[in-house]
Amino acid sequence: MAELQQQDNRNKRGGIRSKKLSTRVDLTPMVDLGFLLITFFIFTTTMQQANGLKLVLPDDTPTNDPPVTADSKTISLILQDNDVIHYYQGLHKEKVQSTNYSVAGLRLVLQQKLKEVRNRFGNSDETVVLIKPTSYASYRNIVAVLDEIKITGVKKYVLMEPSTAENSL
Repeated sequence: MAELQQQDNRNKRGGIRSKKLSTRVDLTPMVDLGFLLITFFIFTTTMQQANGLKLVLPDDTPTNDPPVTADSKTISLILQDNDVIHYYQGLHKEKVQSTNYSVAGLRLVLQQKLKEVRNRFGNSDETVVLIKPTSYASYRNIVAVLDEIKITGVKKYVLMEPSTAENSL
């Protein structure tokens, strides 16, 4: 609270001067209120929610008639270590090429495949990308490929295990 302090008001000649009162304000309640407000705002704020990668997962029930896609509409991406991606078109495993995760690498390959399918079939939405991470690929590599697929606008993609021949690459 506030407290009044009185001083001796006599000057050197013995006369009495007018009284001057000094005030001292106790700031303890103000500090308590500040800490209460800080505590209130800390407890009532919401922290940033973690954003996860949204994947559309297929139904797990087995099917006798899986969808058939022309091999000229597919591209297979085999994810390796050291940021290397081996890829081939359709069923042509003998024509394996390599690229990386850069804009001039994977994104250019995907854009070329989309353009090729659009020119040949009239609709680039029919392009299918087969993502095959090996045991050496990191989770970061898989997320980078999924990001590039989203950026390039590929509608159909499959995350699957590579064959033994693809693992040997």
